[in-house]
Amino acid sequence: MTVPGIATFPLPYNDADLAGQVALVTGASSGLGWRFARVLASAGATVIAAARRVDRLESLAQEIESSGSRCRAVALDVTNAESIPGVLDDIEAIEGKVTILVNNAGVPDAQRAHKMPLSLIDTVLDTNVRAPYVLACDVARRLIATGARGRIVNISSAGSFHYGGGGAALYSISKAAINRMTEVLAVEWARNHINVNAIAPGAFASEMMDGMIERVGDFTAQTPRKRLGDPAQLDSTLLYLVAPASECVTGTVIRVDDGQGPR
Repeated sequence: MTVPGIATFPLPYNDADLAGQVALVTGASSGLGWRFARVLASAGATVIAAARRVDRLESLAQEIESSGSRCRAVALDVTNAESIPGVLDDIEAIEGKVTILVNNAGVPDAQRAHKMPLSLIDTVLDTNVRAPYVLACDVARRLIATGARGRIVNISSAGSFHYGGGGAALYSISKAAINRMTEVLAVEWARNHINVNAIAPGAFASEMMDGMIERVGDFTAQTPRKRLGDPAQLDSTLLYLVAPASECVTGTVIRVDDGQGPR
């Protein structure tokens, strides 16, 4: 059988060039978001590093710019949905339309379900579910209006598949919602050439993980490889999902958990 256009793809087809792309990374002031911003910039994207802690973002932007890549720091509270259109307008006016969105911002709950105050429930759901949904929809709406293609990567968690306890029930629930959101938005926007995927990391070194270990103790000895993951070990998965080479991959949640979770 002859496949039309197959000769146009090199062998192997592994294109990860992000030149000309504008990538918005939320929660970029620390942890995985900080790393994601640097990785996307190194692959050629113009990175918009967004978070509430602008002083940290400025430091990140300076680091990226000093290496010869492009980065702009943008103040963004993802739970303030009313501010999102204005922020995207400002980005478009200066750097162009966002074509890559990494929904990384998130918060833990750290309390038993029956002890959680309503204010904490609202904070976790607003940050971990409502905010990425609203932001993804606004980015997609703008892409669809102009016929532009795009990539959305939602950061889930291995906790979305299994609950290990430790007072993070709502966090687990919120990340399971992210998985389903990824799947259904991928279906809605496939015809528009907007790919929606997710990464579900296990226990990786980060500020959030430091806080968890402080609460529950060092559990790394109980993991199969007796270690935390290094954020650098997520680079290849992130680049794959935003790069041209993964054009046919959408609606997928990739577990990167070092074998930590049950199968």
